[in-house]
Amino acid sequence: MSSSPSPRDLVERRAPYKSLEAPFYNSPDILKLDLDAIFGTHWIFVAVEPELPEPGDCVTVEIGEASILLLRGDDMGIRGFHNVCRHRGARLVDERAATIGNIVCRYHGWAYNEDGELILAEHMGAGFDKSCHGLKPVHVRSIAGLIFICLAETAPDDIEEMAQAMEPYLAPHDLANCKVAHSTDLVEEGNWKLTMENNRECYHCEANHPQLTIPLSEFGFGFSPDELGERRSEDVKAYTESIERDHSRWESCGLPSAEVDRLSSVTGFRTMRLPLMREGESHTLDTRVACKKLLGDFTDAKLGGLSFWTHPNSWHHFMSDHIVCFSVLPLAPDRTLVRTTWLVHKDAIEGQHYSLDNLTQVWRMTNQQDADLVRLAQLGSQQPAYEPGPYSRFTEPHVEAFCDWYIGRLKHHFADETQGMAAE
Repeated sequence: MSSSPSPRDLVERRAPYKSLEAPFYNSPDILKLDLDAIFGTHWIFVAVEPELPEPGDCVTVEIGEASILLLRGDDMGIRGFHNVCRHRGARLVDERAATIGNIVCRYHGWAYNEDGELILAEHMGAGFDKSCHGLKPVHVRSIAGLIFICLAETAPDDIEEMAQAMEPYLAPHDLANCKVAHSTDLVEEGNWKLTMENNRECYHCEANHPQLTIPLSEFGFGFSPDELGERRSEDVKAYTESIERDHSRWESCGLPSAEVDRLSSVTGFRTMRLPLMREGESHTLDTRVACKKLLGDFTDAKLGGLSFWTHPNSWHHFMSDHIVCFSVLPLAPDRTLVRTTWLVHKDAIEGQHYSLDNLTQVWRMTNQQDADLVRLAQLGSQQPAYEPGPYSRFTEPHVEAFCDWYIGRLKHHFADETQGMAAE
């Protein structure tokens, strides 16, 4: 009886432009590898700055077994620490969000300042050195108000390349001067990679997302050239011309719009601003703005939708009137947390400038539709008849880009392990 292939074997034999083998979606050993090699070493999107608007505001985020505490300091900077007391390991902040002074462990009263330094530890004796027992830090990088963390001792330094490329795109939307209008946590019954693969294509959109596709052109989904009749070819040409026209107009107003694709980088990302259809203002059922108070200094509502994707766990949509951010975090081989955050101008008033239902409706419905599809994909991957199937090179190139990046990062992880063993 043959033994099951090892994770290394699975990685080495992965066929390009095909879905991953079943263990990638079902194996606890692969999930452990993912948490170590992907979520434990790369930059992970976890929050937005408006979640911590004032000094003392903090949020916690769970990445595998690690609980991370993010804290806004008196200097308005954001610090990140492992949410573990250095005395006997108690969790310091047990809430998702809180406002605190110093960081105080409720168990025995050890207290830390905003820089994680231990400032109070009673009954430890005169020879106890508090300076050796500060909180363990994590790397934190805010890019135009989007907060990324890295749990590794040494974080990938190409985060600065992403920041340099993306800040001109994101800054006009002025996320730092937004507020959180609403946030939801949805647990999908599928592996985190199925959640990400589903997001990276719109092959499924026309049949499954009637609300989301109202402001989107079907020609943004991708078509095989042999499926484009004369009418569709003309429509594709008109759509391409509209992108060129709108990009020229937006860029003349100081809004970068052209595609930037660095999905193969260690800190992989992609962005592009695309036209919205019909009224062309926002991701709403009537395609008009959901919030009458526009973001930043905008006076024109028809600024399209700026999409920003990052490996391994986020996507974002920036419009003239609101922003929607998505974070994906694995919970189990077949369970994934999708956290969605809607942001509006900090001075926008619910009921006067926006309706919460109208603001959130499209993505609340889309998220549930996607969750249903991910569940079906997970169930299918558990069947004995499952085998990797082919991706469409026209509608699923970004799924392949994600899987290729993922497999490449696992290969890099294994190579580092081999070098480490050789050095010992």
